[in-house]
Order: sequence, then C-alpha cells, then structure tokens
Amino acid sequence: MFHIALYEPLIAPNTGNIIRLAANNGCHLHLIEPLGFQLDNKQLRRAGLDYHDLANVSLHNNYAAFLESMGGQRILACTTRGNRHYNQIEYKKDDVLLFGSETSGLPEAVHQSLENAHRIRIPMRPGSRSLNLSNAVAIVSYEGWRQLGFTGGE
Repeated sequence: MFHIALYEPLIAPNTGNIIRLAANNGCHLHLIEPLGFQLDNKQLRRAGLDYHDLANVSLHNNYAAFLESMGGQRILACTTRGNRHYNQIEYKKDDVLLFGSETSGLPEAVHQSLENAHRIRIPMRPGSRSLNLSNAVAIVSYEGWRQLGFTGGE
C-alpha cells in the first residue's frame, strides 16, 4: 500500500484521525518531526480511538531522515501549489503521499526538490485556502487505493 507522510503536523486530532485512516486503508503513516504535540496527547488518542495498535506508524527526526528511510521511492506532494489534480496521476503501490503542516504547508525547499509532475492538488472553489489535513489525506489516499482496485480491502 501507500506511505502517508505528514511533514511537521501541528494538530493532534488531525493526526489521530489519520492514524485511524491508516489503520483502515493499510497505509504506513510517517510523522516527520518536529511535531506540534506529544505522541501521548489525549486528543491524539481520542481521535484515533482504538486504532493506534492497528496502524503502522513511524517517527522520523527530520525530513532528511525520512527521505533516507524511503530509499528513493516516488514522492507525491499534496499542495495548494500542485500542478495536477490528485485524480490525474497514476498511483503505484508504495508511492509516498506527502502532506505539509496545517498552518504552513510544505516549505519551499521541499517543493523545489520534487518534480513538477509530482506536486498534486485537490481542486477547491476560488478563494478557498485549504482543506482540513485529515480530509485531504483521506481524499488522496482513497483515490490511489481505488486505482489499485482496493487491493486488500473488502
């Protein structure tokens, strides 16, 4: 399945929701530090319900450590500055779906390190700034899984 990577997430309930999502769709969740909360945060646990033990979650000290662990796998960054809609890309098993923090997105250096074709976006109405992080992760990861025939799902 896919890898979901959260770059310096700030809001514990969003990450908790994504932990629950990853437990349900089989994605491996990667949290890139620094985080805006502690992993034992009550809101994180509440949002993730009893799915924490069912999810595959890795913690990385920084973006460089995360990249090293990915070993050159294709990274698709979901960003408001994306060049293609999320449904216009052909997803592959083991793709990395990268999402920025809730308040600042991905830093310029990360944007510049990725191919233009690997920057994807979710369409929104004009004047809208962004979607909730956990909603964005759900939209993109389920489109990718749909393209793979919901392999491993029922």
